[in-house]
Amino acid sequence: MPLQSSPTYSTTHLLKSPHGRLLDLRQPQVMGILNVTPDSFYPGSRLGGSPEADLLGRAEAMLAAGAAALDVGGYSSRPGADDISPAEEQARLLPAIEALRRAFPQAFISADTFRASVAAAAVAAGADLINDIGGGTLDADMLPTVARLRVPYCLMHLRGTPQTMRGLAHYEDDLVLTLLRFFRDQLEKLRQANGGHPPADVLLDPGFGFAKNAPQNFELLRRLPELHVLGHALLVGVSRKAMVHKFLGLSPDTA
Repeated sequence: MPLQSSPTYSTTHLLKSPHGRLLDLRQPQVMGILNVTPDSFYPGSRLGGSPEADLLGRAEAMLAAGAAALDVGGYSSRPGADDISPAEEQARLLPAIEALRRAFPQAFISADTFRASVAAAAVAAGADLINDIGGGTLDADMLPTVARLRVPYCLMHLRGTPQTMRGLAHYEDDLVLTLLRFFRDQLEKLRQANGGHPPADVLLDPGFGFAKNAPQNFELLRRLPELHVLGHALLVGVSRKAMVHKFLGLSPDTA
């Protein structure tokens, strides 16, 4: 399939949750990040060990400030982060999703996980979107699970795992072309898992900081429009990352 022409896919303007909630992407939207982990890269996003009131207070502040969606993660994907079991990830993630759903019934909630079993449990708990840092490469059951659940899906580019990605930032070919090929291949796998029907509610995330060094991150930022060739909206996560605060000479808190 030529990268310059992808008639199989159409631009995603509206994400529809299996629970009936909608996320309008006809204009840029902001996603708030809530990490129910003790070791995510930005301490200000961590909620590990915090009471439910802290979680709900931060979520309320984000929604009031204009966030259109809340992304909740129970597995830290920072470089070199500790691996945890699916059971521990679920024990962190599901109570947070359930609490957010009770408090904010109309909020669009994203579950940040690369594991199919956790994704299915998160959707059952009320999640509207699965945000997969592995783009279907870290769990062979993820793409079939997403297709079966008919849940919106964010497909991110990653090489290796959070534990190994730092050493995998060398690209033999053009960086953006490499990402386009990866996305094309994973979208085709998702189409096959979906009974041959093109996946509609899919976001693409170039994975800033994931198996990419600082110059590569800025190249991706400059060339973001090229990723629209596949016809899907983009999810871009650069907030408080090193490419921002180190370049500006600031701390993550002030960036």
